[in-house]
Amino acid sequence: MGALSGKTALVTGGSRGIGRAISERLGRDGARVGVHYGRDETAAKETVSAIEAAGGEAFALRAELGASGDAEALWAAFDEQAEGLDILVNNAGINTAVDGTLKGIGELTAADFDHLFAVNTKAPFFIVQQGLSRLRDGGRIINTSTGLTRGAAKPELIAYAMTKGALDVFTSTLAKDLGRRGITVNAVAPGAVDTDMNAGWLRGETAAAARERLRAISPLGRVADASDIGDIVAFLASDDSRWVTGQWIDATGGALL
Repeated sequence: MGALSGKTALVTGGSRGIGRAISERLGRDGARVGVHYGRDETAAKETVSAIEAAGGEAFALRAELGASGDAEALWAAFDEQAEGLDILVNNAGINTAVDGTLKGIGELTAADFDHLFAVNTKAPFFIVQQGLSRLRDGGRIINTSTGLTRGAAKPELIAYAMTKGALDVFTSTLAKDLGRRGITVNAVAPGAVDTDMNAGWLRGETAAAARERLRAISPLGRVADASDIGDIVAFLASDDSRWVTGQWIDATGGALL
């Protein structure tokens, strides 16, 4: 039996990148995993299939975060396939403006700003709010933050870092509130990770210089893989982390030292 056998988990943005690594690891540890996706149904089905091929259980559910009624839609889809929850991972997030570009304070529009906060901050807030009646005592809430909240971000990531800074406050305050139910709440803060989201500058022949810079920043001398983050989340989801709550976990490979 795995460490999470008998548990049910929900991972938002669970079909790609870090989310997929989290989903697959929780599945290997025995949890039945709800793999949330916004638009890419194919990726969600592939993640579910990978979990099942490894001997686990999973199901896909769709809800477009950042849209009106997103939390309600998410939980309605979840309730069709599961009863009760043990582990909630708020992983889904975006770092670009509405048109898919990175913009600094001089270019970011009100619509861009609102969209970033709607997906990265508002959605997790109301997902938790509406999920507390489903989350069992002794459960786990794990939020994906970023190393960019510990220091000045790149100018074009200012609004993204702000959304995650709010999530950090949400994490610590929620941990204090939910401790009476034995529920722990923590945030995992990755640095740059080799995923599809970062493929434009971390993969291919032109990415050699960028990868070398990242390797030099970390004392461990390499670029993070999504599984590095998934394994940290698995620890926080397990009973081994029962005395850890309200924490911001530096998952940058020492890049902030």
